Amino acid sequence: MSTFEESMYKLIVETSTNLPADVRRTIAAAREAEDRATRAGLSLTTIAQNIEMAESNVSPICQDTGMPTFVVHTPVGANQIMMKKEIKNAIARATKDGKLRTNSVDSLTGTNTGDNLGPGTPVIHFEQWERDEVDVRLILKGGGCENKNIQYSLPCELEALGKAGRDLDGIRKCVLHAVYQAQGQGCSAGFIGVGIGGDRTTGYELAKQQLFRPVDDVNPVPELRQLEDYILDKANQLGIGTMGFGGNVTLLGCKVGVNNRLPASFFVSVAYNCWAYRRQGVVLDGTTHEIKSWVYEGGSSVRMNAASEDKSFEEAAEEAPRKEIVLQMPLSEEDVRSLKVGDVVILNGEMHTGRDALHKHLIDHDSPIDLSGGVIYHCGPVMLKDEAGWHVKGAGPTTSIREEPYQGDIMKKFGLRAVIGKGGMGPKTLAALQEHGGVYLNAVGGAAQYYAECIKRVNGVDFMEFGIPEAMWHLDVEGFAAIVTMDSHGNSLHADVDKDSKAKLAQFKDPVFV
Repeated sequence: MSTFEESMYKLIVETSTNLPADVRRTIAAAREAEDRATRAGLSLTTIAQNIEMAESNVSPICQDTGMPTFVVHTPVGANQIMMKKEIKNAIARATKDGKLRTNSVDSLTGTNTGDNLGPGTPVIHFEQWERDEVDVRLILKGGGCENKNIQYSLPCELEALGKAGRDLDGIRKCVLHAVYQAQGQGCSAGFIGVGIGGDRTTGYELAKQQLFRPVDDVNPVPELRQLEDYILDKANQLGIGTMGFGGNVTLLGCKVGVNNRLPASFFVSVAYNCWAYRRQGVVLDGTTHEIKSWVYEGGSSVRMNAASEDKSFEEAAEEAPRKEIVLQMPLSEEDVRSLKVGDVVILNGEMHTGRDALHKHLIDHDSPIDLSGGVIYHCGPVMLKDEAGWHVKGAGPTTSIREEPYQGDIMKKFGLRAVIGKGGMGPKTLAALQEHGGVYLNAVGGAAQYYAECIKRVNGVDFMEFGIPEAMWHLDVEGFAAIVTMDSHGNSLHADVDKDSKAKLAQFKDPVFV
């Protein structure tokens, strides 16, 4: 293995498993801004614990290790062809070692390549510069937050905000709307990069480039500095909060860049990133390719929990003003009918993972196992296999709304009683929960290590042909904690927070920047 390839492997592992110091400090400050006994406070405590567990275990912070995107600056004359090959080798090795999830899927057949390599994967951008060293930066941006990216073409009409024109005030409205529409589905509290101008492609590229900026930097353009400060302030008045549970902290950072545009086009592009803000970089010796320095301060120096605050989700929940209910799976209708929005549920027993491919399959086929009273976990885990069998290396929830077309029908067809995921689901699922007697449990998005520790054994797996993330894993769990956010009585915390945040968004309709 070349020195360059080894350096790229170290970069990938560090990015996936250890959040940098600027991100940690920002999340720690968010914890201080929330009451520890609230839903958002409980979630931030879990997030803080998960960050330290990932570092200690050298395992993925979030099970969705995203689309690896590299930006490489090289001296003139560097062999970019060989560098690209060795980056791919490092990606395949990191995947084999369980530092990345198998995330590269053929768009036509749905086949997972198994090594994170394929057309367009990973993304590698090369730039030459007149320096002797090599600078490589990597961001791992997961699918949940990637799905909440949004692009606006000005002028446009925005719900709650009215007309957004081709000016700074119109840009302001677009960015606020982008935060609102993400709700908890992008694993808030999050960070956003904003690209003003360009074309449809370069606008998104510019937005993503902003995510490489340090959290605490200052925009050199006065108008953009003012916009960044305004958005960060007003977004945190929307009341969306961590995981969309409501709360004081919805946005952790806002960075804005601007490019020229065509006269006929005016795009505002927003790249939304979850709290698991995984980006790091290395500066390499231009000759030896050994690591000279890390671009962002390492996270190990920033402790997320004081020793006196190291409590589990369950322990913290015991001090909260709500019920905590321990249930053994499979569940009865009586079990779930007794639950109300806000209850903390601790699950023991066997649950089953299920994502897009499984839900599509089950609509027209039988289940390989009896699901009566069962619990489906919207999760695509990171898995490794050795002579002892399969081991879970990361297992946080995926965004549930993708399963909205299927979920209610599948629950009734197979007698499922509970669904676990993040971000909530829509009216069709809510109606099915009420009719059938079911419940939606919101786990903490991105907490891959926290939930992996709850999984004591892999009992089996079906549909491996779908690929590891999409297979149906049968998991024996102990002490799996989640919050009821949709119950069998027609109540939905997600609908309530959406309605409330839209009303608050409307308060910012009047022009501010002219």
